[in-house]
Amino acid sequence: METALLAVEYALDKKAMNLKLLDVREHSTLTDYLLIATGRSDRQVQAIAENIKIEFKHNHNVLPLAIEGMDKGRWILLDYGDIMVHVFQQPVREFYDLEGLWSEAPEVELGQTATQ
Repeated sequence: METALLAVEYALDKKAMNLKLLDVREHSTLTDYLLIATGRSDRQVQAIAENIKIEFKHNHNVLPLAIEGMDKGRWILLDYGDIMVHVFQQPVREFYDLEGLWSEAPEVELGQTATQ
């Protein structure tokens, strides 16, 4: 949970919007938490993902197991094992609807700032 909350903090540092942290421990063997966030443009999506990656590397000596989508900036996945971070542009987020796909997973309360 601590890693997931750090990812939220690092995403907010780059003004990520509409963050949702889903606890999928009871529903997935791949990961414990999914963080879903939105950026306004390809550049912002890339900046959010890059900031998460850099902060984990420099502050915690943790590297992602995999990164997908960094070159286009429409949907970036950072896989840290116990947490998977998905950073989307809004239309792509709506199209893939991960929140709907994981609707049975409880949402972790993040506070007002993260969910706006």
